[in-house]
Amino acid sequence: MPLNTKPFDIAEHLNTSEEIRGFLQEVAATGNESDFIHALNTAARAKGMTEVSKQAGVTRASLYKSLAEGGNPKFSTISKVTKALGCRLAVV
Repeated sequence: MPLNTKPFDIAEHLNTSEEIRGFLQEVAATGNESDFIHALNTAARAKGMTEVSKQAGVTRASLYKSLAEGGNPKFSTISKVTKALGCRLAVV
């Protein structure tokens, strides 16, 4: 009997602001710029793209496009999305 599997999606497991923050911190510490943009996409999906886009002041379609693979969001978009996720960017 074949084993049925589905792709793992971390967004389904990020349930709290603290989990989202920890996830983004880990990616920022260990990944590169494209990894962080992908992580923002994952975190935004976990919180809800509609809610994040409203809080960030961008359209939902624009948010999807900016955070998609190969997207090239402006720094202002990254900053707004990070704040909408309950986080802030810092240089340490």
